[in-house]
Amino acid sequence: MTPIDCPCGQRDARHRPLAFPACCGRYLDHFESAPAPDAQSLMRSRYSAFVLERRDYLLATWHATTRPTTLEFEPGAKWLGLEVRGHKLVDADHAEVEFVARQRDSSGRAHRLHERSRFVREQGRWTYLDGVMK
Repeated sequence: MTPIDCPCGQRDARHRPLAFPACCGRYLDHFESAPAPDAQSLMRSRYSAFVLERRDYLLATWHATTRPTTLEFEPGAKWLGLEVRGHKLVDADHAEVEFVARQRDSSGRAHRLHERSRFVREQGRWTYLDGVMK
């Protein structure tokens, strides 16, 4: 059985898609022992979690001050791709990642989510704080 490509679209040095277990899967499946090492990895893994409807991971990686009490997924929605447009380390414990995520809703309409997300690191773990839509 061949591993599935990671939903986040990350590629290796030869421009081949990374397999899910070698990319975001290690963070989603081993959250307690393998936290995302940086904000961009966390953002990519959160995109993969949306694709796979992994509510547990999304809530666990959301900063406590902005985390919603519940999280619902749109029935029939299909995530189509992720483009990371930029990322910067603001300081040792704050970072920003700009991205565009594409989605098709259950009626077939396409949507683009263009956001500059803010991340914070506390006790060695990066969490999603909030984002500004572009």
